[in-house]
Amino acid sequence: MTRVKICGIATEEQALAAAQAGADFIGLVFAPSPRQITPARAKKIAAALKASGAAVETVGVFVNTPAAKVSKIAAGCGLDWVQLSGDEPWGYCRELARPVIKVIRISRSCGSEPVCRDLAYGQKLFGRQRHIFLIDSSVASKYGGTGRTFDWDLARPIAVRFPVIIAGGLRPANVAAAIEIISPWGVDVSSGVETKGVKDIIKIQKFIQTVRQCDG
Repeated sequence: MTRVKICGIATEEQALAAAQAGADFIGLVFAPSPRQITPARAKKIAAALKASGAAVETVGVFVNTPAAKVSKIAAGCGLDWVQLSGDEPWGYCRELARPVIKVIRISRSCGSEPVCRDLAYGQKLFGRQRHIFLIDSSVASKYGGTGRTFDWDLARPIAVRFPVIIAGGLRPANVAAAIEIISPWGVDVSSGVETKGVKDIIKIQKFIQTVRQCDG
C-alpha cells in the first residue's frame, strides 16, 4: 500500500478530515513557511488525532533547528515522527530519539547513483532507528513547498533500493503517473491539495482516492 502524507495541516478540522479520508501521516510545519504553526497549535492537532482513534501518525517538519529544540517540541506536542527538511548532516539524525524522515533534494542534473550512495551511508548510520527518506525537488533557497516536480525517472532506481516518499508538485491530477513510474513507499502533498493557500478537503479526498485506486 502506498502511504499518503498530507503536509502543512494547520487546524484540527483539517487534520481530522484528512485522517478520515485515509491519510497515513499528517505533517505539521514548524519551519518558517506560510504553513508554519506554533507548538501550542500542533499539540492540539496531535491530541485531536489521537483522541479520534484514527490510524494516522503526526510528523513535525523542521529546518536546520538545533536537535535539542526539535526533541523538546516533539515531546511536548506528542509527535510520532520528526522530518528534517534542511541541511542537517546524517550524524544529526542520530541525536533524535524519534523516528526520522530525512529529506533529500534532487535536480534534473543529479544522477540516481550518487543519491543511492548517500542514502546507503545514511541508512548505515541509522542502524535500528526507524527512518524513511523523502525525495523532493531541489529549488535554490527553498526547503519544501515549492509545488515543482522533478524528473521522476531519477527516483525509480532509488525507490527500488530504499523506502522513499516522493514530494514536489504532486496533486490529484498527476499522482497516479508518479506512482506508476516510481512505485514509491509513499507520496507527500501540500500545495497540491490547496485552494488559495488553504487546505481543500475535496482535493485531499481526491488525492487519497487516486492513490488508493493505484494500489488496486
